[in-house]
Amino acid sequence: MKFKFLEHTADIKFQAFGNSLEEVFENSALAMFNSMSDEKVKEKKSFIINVKGKDFESLLYNFLEELLFLFDSENFFLAKIKKIKITNDFKLSAEVVGDSAENYEIHIDIKAITYNDMFVKKEGNKFIVQVVMDV
Repeated sequence: MKFKFLEHTADIKFQAFGNSLEEVFENSALAMFNSMSDEKVKEKKSFIINVKGKDFESLLYNFLEELLFLFDSENFFLAKIKKIKITNDFKLSAEVVGDSAENYEIHIDIKAITYNDMFVKKEGNKFIVQVVMDV
């Protein structure tokens, strides 16, 4: 399982899972876009993104916010992430691949990522993150 949505009174809350930090961050991005539309997204354009944080939670926050910025400013809708790399000094670089959002039916408008209930943790040899998005 890559991610699951959890009950929340007003916003969207999810947990994502992975065998590495890179995989759990990738699955978080997929969960965010899946909450907006469940259509299969074509791979027509790509962007290189670079973000940094002061810890893994702020790195995750900045990563998802950067993807929201691409959605709002470039009309970019994510299909998948290629070549994601996270360093121990809280830097992330990735190639994100997707299509124009106008080609898909968007059900929900995500206003922002929040720090509310957010965590990034390792349980055994797996990683789990939790994110709440303001809609």
